[in-house]
Formats: sequence, C-alpha cells, structure tokens
Amino acid sequence: MSWPLVKLGDICDLFNGYAFKSTDYVDESNTLSCRMSNIRPGGKFDIEYNARYLPDSFVEKYKQFLLKDGDVVIAMTDLADSPKILGVPTIIKTDGRDILLNQRVGKLIIKEQNKVYFPYLQIALNSLKVRSVYKRFAGGGLQINLGKEDLLSVEIPLPSLPEQQKIASILDAADNLRQKDQQLIEKYTALSQSLFLVMFGDPESNPMGFERSTVGEQCIVKGGKRVPKGDSLVKENTGYPYIKAGNIKNGKVTIRNLEYLTSETREIIKNYIVNEGDVCITVVGANIGDIGIVPKELHLANLTENANKLLIKNHMALNNFYLCFSLQMEFIQQQIKKKTMAVGVPKLALFRIQELELLVPPITLQNKFTESIQSIEAQKQLALASLEKSEALFNSLLQRAFKGELTT
Repeated sequence: MSWPLVKLGDICDLFNGYAFKSTDYVDESNTLSCRMSNIRPGGKFDIEYNARYLPDSFVEKYKQFLLKDGDVVIAMTDLADSPKILGVPTIIKTDGRDILLNQRVGKLIIKEQNKVYFPYLQIALNSLKVRSVYKRFAGGGLQINLGKEDLLSVEIPLPSLPEQQKIASILDAADNLRQKDQQLIEKYTALSQSLFLVMFGDPESNPMGFERSTVGEQCIVKGGKRVPKGDSLVKENTGYPYIKAGNIKNGKVTIRNLEYLTSETREIIKNYIVNEGDVCITVVGANIGDIGIVPKELHLANLTENANKLLIKNHMALNNFYLCFSLQMEFIQQQIKKKTMAVGVPKLALFRIQELELLVPPITLQNKFTESIQSIEAQKQLALASLEKSEALFNSLLQRAFKGELTT
C-alpha cells in the first residue's frame, strides 16, 4: 500500500524570519536570535549553540517575529557538503527567554491539527528521498538556500492521523536505539580527550613543561593533486583509490564512498600519493582542519588537492598517532580557525599549517598514550558498527513506512 502524496503547502503555512544585521547584535541580553545553527542535526533545538543576542528593545519592535514554546521552525539554509538541518522541522523551547526568528529560518504552521501529527511530519521531511529534493532545489555552492515556494512544493506521503501516530511511534523507538549508540561513541571520544589532558596537560598552558614546537619543525607538509581537467573519478574499483576531503574525518581516512582513478589518470598524477600511517589534514571548504591517518587499505592511494599530508621528519621524536590526536584537540583547532583565510572559499595555506604550534612530549609518553587510545578506539569501533546497524534498521523502517508496509 502507498499513501497519497500531498504538497507541504497544502497542509502547512510558512512564515519567514527577519534579516537582522550584524550590527544589531549585542554581547548579552535576554533576547536571542533563532538562527539556522540553532537547529541541530536530527531536528534538535539548541539556542545556546553559537548563541547571538539582540537588544531587549527588539522584542516590542519585532514582536511579529517572536517565538513561543511549541512553535515549529525550519532551517532554510545549510552547508552544501553536509546538509543535515536543511528543511528539518524543530520544536522551539524558550526556557523563559525571548527568541526572535532570523531570516534564514522559517516558522511552520500546521493548518489542520487533526490531519497532521508533527512527529510524523518531522520524519517525512527528514527522509533521504525528500532531502535529495532539497538539494536539487537549492543547487550547489558552499552554502545552499531553500526558497519558501520550493519548500512548500515538496511532496510527502500522508496517511491517516492514526497511521501517522503508529509510524512515528515505531520510528521513535528505532531512533532511540541509534541515539544510544551515538551517545556511547561520544563518551568514548570524551574519554580519549580526557586521557590526553591527564597525560599531557592543557596544551595552551603546558603545565608539565613539554617542548613546544611547530608542525613545520616536526613535519614536511605536502599537498595533494586534483584530477586533471576533462578526467573524472569512477565508482568501479580500478585499484587506484582517490582520497577526497570527505574521506578524512575524526582521526580516520575512511574507505566509505571511495572513488577511483582510471589507469590513465593515475599515470598523470602518480607522484601525489600517501603511505600507510601518513597524517592528512583538509585545507579547503567548510570542514577545514579535519584530520585522519591513512590506513593499510589506502597505502599508495592518491590524495585530493583539498588536503595536505604531514610527513614526520623524526619518528624517534614524534609519534604519528599522537600527532593526529593532538591536531584534533581544541588548542590546535582554534589556531586553524584563526589562520584560515576566508576569501570566497575558506582555505588553509600550506605555510599556515607549518606555523601550527604543538607540544612534543617524550616519545615514550607518546607511545604509552597511543597504546591506551588504541584500546579505547577498539571499543569505539564496536559502537560504530552497532550504530551502522541501528542506522540501517531505522532507514529500512523509514522506507517501509513510506511504502505503506510498516503498520500493515
């Protein structure tokens, strides 16, 4: 059984926010701006995330944009390479504060409450099929913007209200399962960071008095190479993997969604390769500063021009695993943010990477840290495998729901 399709505009109205200027914001007040960054992945609302404050006098001046508990907002803008919040409805929680709606966020108003169950609507608009429609409407570029008319023209399946409630209940249980897996992964990540601070102290204050150095003093930094104009990557495994910026994340260089070079293209850019154990860093786009170590499976793979590799000069002084983890710590990530040159597309120049400051503790201590972290990482990988299964279960249930098979 398949459910009838309806346009979002048939069941909802959309009210756009106000285009507050950068000069409108103040250091602190009781009035906050609801921006796209406050809508977190999965439809979670967090007004404290990158909080921006407006004068309290704006509440009366812009009262038509004032939000209340229970209002439903929806992001109209997101980053093109990671559209995780675009078009996802989110329930507002004011916690007693005044919140004004920003231009890049819309307020969604359900026309007939007895026909639409909000948790189901949230699931429908966050489905992979609908999100592909968002990207098509919004187009490419570093940032994608979804127009009001485009959003209201999106079609979703709409069963009866009781069916919507059943579907939402089943998917909510599946979602809780994957959230628990995600929380476990976050705990392992926090444990690793805590271990770093226990063993080496705060890198900025350096209470243990370790040697201070720079990436340039410890490593040779080399860039990758773009695919020549007119050539293209292929999905088929040709034996010549090509590492893109999206493959570099959270200390790993992954083989997920890997693409390959043809033998002809490989011959042209054969000198721009990485070796097992090399540390890579992304240098262009929204995810500048992502770090990863090249695994055995990608030994001799080619590296994108959107990333650099760091080749340790003396392995008796610096451990590649310690280097990789250290580069992910807030102390160095803040340096990267300050050094990023935002002219059009953000970019981290090679010489800026060389300037990054880091601590170089005794190699014996680095090696001990590596052993402990690898033990934690082994448990984290089990949690990641569990998350993949719970994600697959959720997506399977989602597809069955929209085919009318879930509740039957």
